[in-house]
Amino acid sequence: MNDLGDLTVIIRSRFPIVTIETHEEPRVLELLERVANLENQALFVWNVTDGLRRRNPFPARSAGADARPAAARGPIPETHDITGALKHIHATPQNGIYVLLDIHPYTDNPVNQRLIKNTAQAYAKTARTIVLVGPKVSLPPDLDRMSARFELAIPDAAAIRGLIKEEAQSFIQSGGADRLTGHQEAFDILVQHLAGMCLDDARRLARQAIRDDGAITMDDISRVLKAKQEMLGANSPVEIQFATTKFSEVAGLKQLKRWLDQRRAAFLGRAASLGLDPPKGLLLVGVQGAGKSLAAKAVAGSWGVPLLGLDFSTLYNKWLGETERNLREALKFADAMAPCVLWMDEIEKGVAVGSSDGGESRRLLGSLLTWMAERKSRVFLVATANDIEQLPPELIRKGRFDEIFFVDLPDVEARAEIFSIHLKRRGLDPEKFDVAGLVGAAEGFSGAEIEQAIVSALYEAHAAEQPVATGHIAAEIERTRPLSVVMAERISALREWAAGRTVMAN
Repeated sequence: MNDLGDLTVIIRSRFPIVTIETHEEPRVLELLERVANLENQALFVWNVTDGLRRRNPFPARSAGADARPAAARGPIPETHDITGALKHIHATPQNGIYVLLDIHPYTDNPVNQRLIKNTAQAYAKTARTIVLVGPKVSLPPDLDRMSARFELAIPDAAAIRGLIKEEAQSFIQSGGADRLTGHQEAFDILVQHLAGMCLDDARRLARQAIRDDGAITMDDISRVLKAKQEMLGANSPVEIQFATTKFSEVAGLKQLKRWLDQRRAAFLGRAASLGLDPPKGLLLVGVQGAGKSLAAKAVAGSWGVPLLGLDFSTLYNKWLGETERNLREALKFADAMAPCVLWMDEIEKGVAVGSSDGGESRRLLGSLLTWMAERKSRVFLVATANDIEQLPPELIRKGRFDEIFFVDLPDVEARAEIFSIHLKRRGLDPEKFDVAGLVGAAEGFSGAEIEQAIVSALYEAHAAEQPVATGHIAAEIERTRPLSVVMAERISALREWAAGRTVMAN
């Protein structure tokens, strides 16, 4: 994290307009004050309640000059209104940095746009840098081309460790405890989950975890995950998936499990010492209900890292450029959450390139491919797809993913595992069922269809006030027409495509 250096370079580059999208207003103002003092520039800050005020102290230009700090001086007259503030900035001969907070409601006003443009165009004569700060800052094209964008760095794992230690030391010094207790595993997981959050939010959650009981435990992890989900919001394209699983609960897929097991150590941080490149991700294609989504969840659960789900349907926005911006924000969050697994379910629905969306899917695909090629963070991408015909060639060519696996319908051995797993999950003893007979009857069934047969059998048995038995499940299997029958032609075509192009997962 080198926010001070990065922002200083932007100011020195003499951009007349700088935009900063953030919710961390105090952090931005503190950073801008450091830059202004470092560059020996005046710093003015405007908001709608206080008007335009100078933030850093006035230099003593002469023995009689007023060197009081800015806080001791009131707002500049007639600058509470944004238009009045912009008129003052344009008219003043005072060089400096002029920060406008919560500017987003006012940037659509053509008068304000003209005033900002006039000030920017006069930069060579009077060096006044206008810094626009808010949760969302949009500029028209003629202003955007004169601006530079600055983004606060999201704290990485090292910064979070330092933050937690600071809060722990503060807790101890306040008399809360002699020392901080807890478990190293819980501490490591807490660091992983706080990484990717803005600094203020991470500090609040770390403080809560420490001061709650003077210890960092797994209970704190659950609280942090819940808080992060609430902060992301219901419409966020990134969702933290809490319902992960282990590969011991996934039937079949032997080749896939072996492949992932070989790469676990390299992904979790020992790649450099092993002389290996960290694995980047895989694509799972195959029959619906065959276990692709479950396998994606199992990667995160078995590796012990956060699982992020990216919902492409929430990315799309009617405004030009907003969809790609949403994707960049989602990928930026994933980068900061590293190490983590990013799951893109039914990826073909998000990047299928057509002619009816004005090129939006093409731009979205371009942004995704750029990230896949250039990312350095330990984000393991697991993409699943049902309709391979919709996948663009650029995505599935060799090198985009480490490997492409085909997940077919379960074989005899896998179906037996599936029956046992779902019976045990519902408190039933597989030994009391004719699993071999059920396996034979369920040939051509997917894992999801087998599970549904067991669920339906439980309802039938309950309605008849009988304990569920093999006959109930067999009857449900008999009544079911699996996807392998209903869509036999499409599944056959899918298998034909996969032959020679993919690795069999089982």
